[in-house]
Amino acid sequence: MGTPEFAVPSLDKLFNAGFEITAVVTAPDKPAGRGMQLTQSAIKKYGLKKDFIAELQSLKADVFVVVAFRMLPEIVWNMPPLGTINLHASLLPQYRGAAPINWVIINGEKETGLTTFKLQHEIDTGNILLQQKMPISDDENAGSLHDRMMNAGGDLLLKTLKELEDGKLQEFQQNDIKIYTENSLKHAPKIFTETCEIDWNKSTDEIYNLIRGLSPYPAAFTFLERKKLKIFAADKEKTDKIIEPGKTFTDHKSFLKFATIDGFISVKEIQLEGKKKMNTGDFLRGWRG
Repeated sequence: MGTPEFAVPSLDKLFNAGFEITAVVTAPDKPAGRGMQLTQSAIKKYGLKKDFIAELQSLKADVFVVVAFRMLPEIVWNMPPLGTINLHASLLPQYRGAAPINWVIINGEKETGLTTFKLQHEIDTGNILLQQKMPISDDENAGSLHDRMMNAGGDLLLKTLKELEDGKLQEFQQNDIKIYTENSLKHAPKIFTETCEIDWNKSTDEIYNLIRGLSPYPAAFTFLERKKLKIFAADKEKTDKIIEPGKTFTDHKSFLKFATIDGFISVKEIQLEGKKKMNTGDFLRGWRG
């Protein structure tokens, strides 16, 4: 069960390893554009749900595998005799939630990882099966980390199912991990527009991490001459000088940078509202601001 690209390598590796895939479940296609959203009557929703549950039961699958999918009701995840296994892009119990890849970079973490676990009622709280640690480099963004985790996740999931098949898999509760307390846990909530707007009154490191944690999508942004400016890549520099946060500096040829409370963010790849994405040099050649 899965929907986005992140789920594809997991399915591919299971298929190529010879596991019998009895079914693949994904979200329905969504109409695009304003006013094209489809709605269903209550009766249709009820009927489709009943048919879906009956069809799942008829498959008699040993285990369900969920990667980057939606929340499932208990009647679904509790159906197979070996339970439902989920792949999550963090070292649980840290970074439970919808956007762990973004938040580990936004928070400046040096390490993250992957977890396979059993689904239960509360989101991302089920018993842990296997974990794999992964380093995060100082210049890595969410896109590159996503791609590394996408492929490594498929390998970890394959290892999990092989150990389950061989009877070697042991699960343990997340509460048994003594190095964490509820107060020390960090979360990974959904990214909203207000998350993406840069506050130049923050430190250079915080802003730099926000930019790479939201790149390439949905992208951190600020405003330049009242137009939204998305920033996809940047360099950082520190200074002891007191400069007005958000103030811009440019030679109109090669650099455009914004002041923070303790330095500068020099933007490298940007997109001004109504324009295409480009490097800073190309942008400055056509900008008369």
